[in-house]
Amino acid sequence: MAGVVLLLVHLLLVAWLTLRPLDVVWMTAANFEPLAGIKADLALGPLQAVRRIGEGLLLLAPLGVLLPMAGGKLTVSPLASLARTMAAGAFVSLGIELLQTGIPGQVVDVDSLLLNTAGVGVAHLLFVPAGRARLRRRRGRGRRTAPSPAPRGTGAEPPRALREKAPQGPQGATPTITRVGIAP
Repeated sequence: MAGVVLLLVHLLLVAWLTLRPLDVVWMTAANFEPLAGIKADLALGPLQAVRRIGEGLLLLAPLGVLLPMAGGKLTVSPLASLARTMAAGAFVSLGIELLQTGIPGQVVDVDSLLLNTAGVGVAHLLFVPAGRARLRRRRGRGRRTAPSPAPRGTGAEPPRALREKAPQGPQGATPTITRVGIAP
C-alpha cells in the first residue's frame, strides 16, 4: 500500500513539474532527433551538461523503485522485472511528452524520453535486486522450520499439534475439505 501511495505522489509531482504552462519569451523547436539535445547540452560545458542530463535521468528515476514496490512481488525474474519497469517508465515518459504538445511553453524532446527511461533502468538496477534479496532473507529468518523427525526405533514422536498441522506455503495454510460427497 505504501508503494502505491508513494508512486501516486511521485507521479503528481512529475505532472506538476512537466505539464504546467510556462511563460517564456521564446521557445526552442521540438527535438525529434535522438541524442541531438544531449550533444547540445555537452557543448554548453561540463557543469551545465551534468545538470541538464542529470535532470533528465532523475525525473522519473524513482519509478524504477516505486513500480516494483507497488507490485509487491519478492520472487520474480530480475530481467523480466527490469524489462517491465523500463517499459512502464518509457510509457509514462512518452505520455508526458505527448501531453506537452498542447501546453504553452513546453517543448517535446525525444532525448527526454531516452534519459527518463535510462534513469528508471539505472535506479531499478541499483536498488531493486538488492532490496528484494534483503527482504527475502528477512522473510526467511522469520519462518520456523519444522523439527526433524525422530530417529527410528526411539519411540519419540513429534507433539500432536505438529502432526496435525497442515503444510504452509508462502500464502498460508492450504485449506482442506474433510469430506466431499460424490455426485449421483
